[in-house]
Amino acid sequence: MATSRTFGPEREAEPAKEARVVGSELVDTYTVYIIQVTDGSHEWTVKHRYSDFHDLHEKLVAERKIDKNLLPPKKIIGKNSRSLVEKREKDLEVYLQKLLAAFPGVTPRVLGHFLHFHFYEINGITAALAEELFEKGEQLLGAGEVFAIGPLQLYAVTEQLQQGKPTCASGDAKTDLGHILDFTCRLKYLKVSGTEGPFGTSNIQEQLLPFDLSIFKSLHQVEISHCDAQHIRGLVASKPTLATLSVRFSATSMKEVLVPEASEFDEWEPEGTALEGPVTAVIPTWQALTTLDLSHNSISEIDESVKLIPKIEFLDLSHNGLLVVDNLQHLYNLVHLDLSYNKLSSLEGLHTKLGNIKTLNLAGNLLESLSGLHKLYSLVNLDLRDNRIEQMEEVRSIGSLPCLEHVSLLNNPLSIIPDYRTKVLAQFGERASEVCLDDTVTTEKELDTVEVLKAIQKAKEVKSKLSNPEKRGGEDSRLSAAPCIRPSSSPPTVAPASASLPQPILSNQGNRVCILLLVEPHSPAWTSWLGWGWGRGANTSFQGQTQGGWCLLQAGPHGGTRGRGAWPDASCCLLGEDSRLL
Repeated sequence: MATSRTFGPEREAEPAKEARVVGSELVDTYTVYIIQVTDGSHEWTVKHRYSDFHDLHEKLVAERKIDKNLLPPKKIIGKNSRSLVEKREKDLEVYLQKLLAAFPGVTPRVLGHFLHFHFYEINGITAALAEELFEKGEQLLGAGEVFAIGPLQLYAVTEQLQQGKPTCASGDAKTDLGHILDFTCRLKYLKVSGTEGPFGTSNIQEQLLPFDLSIFKSLHQVEISHCDAQHIRGLVASKPTLATLSVRFSATSMKEVLVPEASEFDEWEPEGTALEGPVTAVIPTWQALTTLDLSHNSISEIDESVKLIPKIEFLDLSHNGLLVVDNLQHLYNLVHLDLSYNKLSSLEGLHTKLGNIKTLNLAGNLLESLSGLHKLYSLVNLDLRDNRIEQMEEVRSIGSLPCLEHVSLLNNPLSIIPDYRTKVLAQFGERASEVCLDDTVTTEKELDTVEVLKAIQKAKEVKSKLSNPEKRGGEDSRLSAAPCIRPSSSPPTVAPASASLPQPILSNQGNRVCILLLVEPHSPAWTSWLGWGWGRGANTSFQGQTQGGWCLLQAGPHGGTRGRGAWPDASCCLLGEDSRLL
């Protein structure tokens, strides 16, 4: 693997370039020669047929007046014979070496392109970039589009600036380094994307190359991927203007990105804070940064560098190795947080760190409990898919959140429970119709089922109160005011509703259901029991009796139908609009 050159004021003398013909291959009816070019520790390969050499030679003879007999002559007969090819490999290598020796300072443009200097060699890369920006720079700036550049190009510009050579050594005004500097001073949107593994046909590990971003003076948005954050310099120079920063597949810690200079100091504090104790440095904050994406890195903790980004509203730390949520209490403006696909197993005390959060993504973690979410009152969107949540009781922690509208629980153990959707929605009580579960809009049928589940739960709660000796006395004083329904020929009297009794439930389809609560369902004799109900109309009433735990129902004179059903050992009965036992 190639090592990078010295990145700093002390540099070695620029090594001589070499070009060797290391082999050949037959393609269709012609031979292609494989050239290995060496520039210091960087190497790459180029492939050319003999006709390419001939074209190069013709241009150099015309432009640079080189010896026209320098190139080995063309052969017509036996041009692909092994002996001729081997001899030509040696002759072409000598030819290339003589050309490089003839132009030790500035390589002619045509020769540089022939050897792919514009892809891999510092001077060639910067010359090509300068010419591109000379022709298109103003158009790119005017369009306000993101400008994409590679780490190798930035490395070349950085190295070129440190060489102290004239900005236009070739004499071609189009390749003047000044075109690059003018462009970078005004550019607002930058994207730096490296490559995994060797770059092109070279041994250059592009993602490991150092480069300096301080030449950019007006950046509002920066995207960096597949680079080594430890080798990036000058990013902090954009603190006054940078609003959006994305660094992916590049960092092992947040400090590497947000406060690279921290390694130089024992103690540091952000600018504007009250200093307590010995501090060796006061570091300016990222005063304009509102969006930070550090996803797909190898970050294991949320360190104290977040103190330097107080205005952050959107923070993405997904696909890292976080074990706990820490230090986020410093981000008072944070409203969108993505912690998905980390290694989080607990959310205890999360509300103390995320006071104003609206969107929280916790998908793909190791969560079994949701107890830390119950006080996130501003939460609107919550993603919990791909976790280890088993118990429906855990959903109650979020069921009372007043603003929650979107919840995802897919691929958790509880998602395979029968009637999973309606049981989850029921945890939200009166807000069930406002909640979108698993990216699926709640149906009218589901809402009706939710209402039934809520009614049954309420009836169980009332029964529990009535059967509790300590509470029953207070309940009886209220129930005595409501006459019981007894079998007779006269129309039954319906007991008025009270605060302790279930109220009629109006379904989303306009139907009404009824809860009948048995006071003494296991009495051996016919026992009067408290009942009330509503049908679709306002004049329907019900009466009923129990015997041995059986629930007998009869519609009143306005119901028009008679229904009779039984529910052994029941404590409540559920009636539909037709007065039949559900």
